[in-house]
Amino acid sequence: MTIASDEWADLRQELAVWRNRFLRLLDRSPAPTAISRTDGSLVITNPAFSALWGLTPGQVRDRNLLDLLVSTDEESLLKLSEGLRHGRRFRYPIRVEWNAQGVTRAGQLTVAPVSDEVLTRTLLMAFLHPDPMAHGTDPNPAQALSPKEARILELVASGATSALIARSVALTVDGVNYHLARLCRMLKVPNRTALVAKAYVLGLLHPTSWPPDSQEGR
Repeated sequence: MTIASDEWADLRQELAVWRNRFLRLLDRSPAPTAISRTDGSLVITNPAFSALWGLTPGQVRDRNLLDLLVSTDEESLLKLSEGLRHGRRFRYPIRVEWNAQGVTRAGQLTVAPVSDEVLTRTLLMAFLHPDPMAHGTDPNPAQALSPKEARILELVASGATSALIARSVALTVDGVNYHLARLCRMLKVPNRTALVAKAYVLGLLHPTSWPPDSQEGR
């Protein structure tokens, strides 16, 4: 069946709309997720992924997964290579390690080949699951959070502004910003977006609270 040019244009537009929706959801996901080309070069990462290195998504774009992660799991790497060569659509778990700001961490990288219907190419979607019990992992920062800071973190995740947070926790805006700066230093992240993403990764914000209620604190 031949698709008329106007129907094809409509189809591409619809695919583009759904692609944008997916990217917005990916950006808000608490799970460290990356999309790469089959050679490992990164196309898209969400804040939760880049925050593991104390970076932003823009700072890791075009870097290679093999430069960020190290794996001695040769058997799993071979299965992934064979699967890509034969076009198999499976999920491939691989044990990996990485170094972030002088600390060696470990976890599992799950790689799934996916197709980009707009560009008609195969990409890899990778989910990184840090192992909180792995050697070199920092102690749980939840022990260093005061009840007020824990509440501020929840409100930031809900999308509340500094002014709204200040009214909710009986602080000035400067007071809220002071605590936010302290939280960013504690978790070694550059901004609020990365702060929320890393807080989900570390379990400071419970996964069941995602997606956040944008009305909280208003």
